[in-house]
Amino acid sequence: MLDGWARRRLDPPLDGLGAQMARAGVSANAITVAACVVGLAGALAIAFGQFWLGLVLLLASRLGDGLDGAVAKVNGRTDLGGYLDIVLDFVFYGAIPVGFVLADPAANAIAGSVLVFSFYVNGSSFLAYAIMAERRKLATDARGAKSLFFTTGLAEASETIAVFVAFCMFPDWFPPLAYAFAALTFYTALSRIVLAWRTFGGPA
Repeated sequence: MLDGWARRRLDPPLDGLGAQMARAGVSANAITVAACVVGLAGALAIAFGQFWLGLVLLLASRLGDGLDGAVAKVNGRTDLGGYLDIVLDFVFYGAIPVGFVLADPAANAIAGSVLVFSFYVNGSSFLAYAIMAERRKLATDARGAKSLFFTTGLAEASETIAVFVAFCMFPDWFPPLAYAFAALTFYTALSRIVLAWRTFGGPA
């Protein structure tokens, strides 16, 4: 829901920094992998109860996630780059809730499991829609230039990062926040299924 608004404000400075990094010889794929590693380090810090360190690392990871696309604009986008970006994003988004589950299994295990399950359902609805959209030659740039069709929803990257930040700032609130965001994520998946029903219901 907020991704379009965020991109309009973040893309210009990221593009400038990305252009400088591209001229310095930094590859987009290297940034993508490094961002995931930093994000996993953040999840590990969270698992050991270092929530503020985890917050810093997860924000640094998402900065890298924005920079890889900016570098790719200069160096040229590749299918491998798009693939790595998607896969490692899913790795990051699953790792942070798992970090909170490991930090306090008794309090967080069920809520964390429900949240990760909602990510799984939402991710499958997103990727399946993108595959069908590609078959029908549909395109959108509502979320910037991407390697596949991006559908919008209530729970997108910006909202997810905001919730992760809230988890780190208020770790005792993880269960209710996780349940609430899981509900939004399930709603996003359901709305995408309804959209797919309307869009793909007829012959290709």
